[in-house]
Amino acid sequence: MKSIRSLFRRDTLRHDAVAGVVLGVESVPDGLAGGLLAGVNPLFGLYAYMVGTFAGGLTTSSAFMAVQATGAMAIVVADVGAVHGSSDPDRALFTLSVLTGVVMLAAGFLKLGSVLRFVSNAVLVGFISAVGVNIVLGQLSNFTGYEAEGANRVARAFNTIFNIGQAHFGTIVIGSATIILILVLERTKLGSLGLVVAVIGTSAVVTLLGWDVAQLRDIADIPRSLPMPMMPMFSAIPALVIPALALAFVGLVHGAGISSNFPNPDGTYPDASRDFIGQGAANVAVGFFQGMPVGGSMSASSLVKEAGAKSRVALLIAGIVMAVVVLLFGSTVGYIAMPALAGLLMTVGYRTIKPADIMAVWKTGNMQATVMAVTFALTMVIALQYAVVIGVGISMILYIITQSNSVTVKRWLVTDDGDLIETDPPAVVPSGEAIVLQPYGSLFFAAAAVFEEELPNVLPSSGNSVVILRLRGRTDIGSTFMDILLRYAKSLSDVDSKLVIISSDGRLLEQFDVTGVTATIGETNLYTSDERIGATLRRAHTDALSWIGSVVDDDSVE
Repeated sequence: MKSIRSLFRRDTLRHDAVAGVVLGVESVPDGLAGGLLAGVNPLFGLYAYMVGTFAGGLTTSSAFMAVQATGAMAIVVADVGAVHGSSDPDRALFTLSVLTGVVMLAAGFLKLGSVLRFVSNAVLVGFISAVGVNIVLGQLSNFTGYEAEGANRVARAFNTIFNIGQAHFGTIVIGSATIILILVLERTKLGSLGLVVAVIGTSAVVTLLGWDVAQLRDIADIPRSLPMPMMPMFSAIPALVIPALALAFVGLVHGAGISSNFPNPDGTYPDASRDFIGQGAANVAVGFFQGMPVGGSMSASSLVKEAGAKSRVALLIAGIVMAVVVLLFGSTVGYIAMPALAGLLMTVGYRTIKPADIMAVWKTGNMQATVMAVTFALTMVIALQYAVVIGVGISMILYIITQSNSVTVKRWLVTDDGDLIETDPPAVVPSGEAIVLQPYGSLFFAAAAVFEEELPNVLPSSGNSVVILRLRGRTDIGSTFMDILLRYAKSLSDVDSKLVIISSDGRLLEQFDVTGVTATIGETNLYTSDERIGATLRRAHTDALSWIGSVVDDDSVE
């Protein structure tokens, strides 16, 4: 407790208190809506917001990261059959939260923050856009009062449209009025609190007029008490591994965005891996205190910062505010109208879709547009935890394809003054010349074919020449490239020319020995470069010209 008290500073406490109250009050309906979106007891969404915000405020590197149940994570939870089909779905949900936290903790301790760089923007835009559409479609039943049938949200949406005559008029009115009020009130001085007022206002209308509209108390008991600790259901862990990995990935992607966009009060940027640890710790705490999985929430983090937060104390106060609401107003919360929460979620879902981002990816190129479209389509028709895994796979494949096609080979001309001039390599190795080749790009095994095509062809007329391949800075080029070097060296040798290789890495030299490259080209044709850039190249070029001159002289004597 002493360490927590030390966070409170008199000069910033007032600003943090105001921001914390704003976030805490706004998070109550938002948390309930998150649970509703996940298809679980809405109270578990509220508990997740309460515990996650407080625990994350203590443990993340970012001072302003609000760790809450994001819409994308809630949609993933909604598709986890191992939770909803379990004999004890509540404990299975809490176990999923703990397991998600363990994955996040592992990612943080292993410093895997940089791994997210390999997920392409096209995949993220396609996935997030589909999540937004899924959020909207997933609330049609609560918005219309008609319980649709279908294998997925798209099928249920069409079922609702074809049976719109069976929708409940009062439910649609409350849902529509909530959306309109949110849009209007957010433009007033209420700002983000407008959505709270909108949900309370339309829910009050239902109660005062006695309308036959579903309320939160119809599907869940709202106790006026804080959640008690509950142990995970260990037997459910094997079935929850893939969903936990998917949830961890989605949460960490959102968290990484916060880490890179919200500097701490001292001006430094948070450490992404430490934020992984903080989100992981928050999930473990959430799981033990009956909450659904959580992650860094960009919207909540933006809200608390815009409300004037000066330190992480605002997040701690927000968690306390939510706890006070549960203790003092738990029974009142049960009167919130279900279509009001549906209207809130549909607004959130609509705002999740960013047309500007979609158009930017679409205009980037056919490959990026195709990847985005495929990711979007998959996310719409299959369970999201598998869509996430497939999306990551698509990113990896896209990365491999891009890297394998980005290899180029340039020729360096060495002038009499020792200057280097870069130009395109000749199509064919000419006779009696020293050619310096410099490859650019990744020499990943998938790029081997492109690299081989870039090399000048060796013809019978290519005799008495030296091809100098500069590999300075390369540490591992793999056996596929070694095979190419062996073939190229042999083709040069067959026409009385030779291959010379320049490298500075000892590991690469060992690979040359093991694969037979050294034996094929000769140890004297392997040059080890030092810290002087270009010195070894000029020496190898001078030796090559001397060799060519000696060969020509021998031929003339004969």
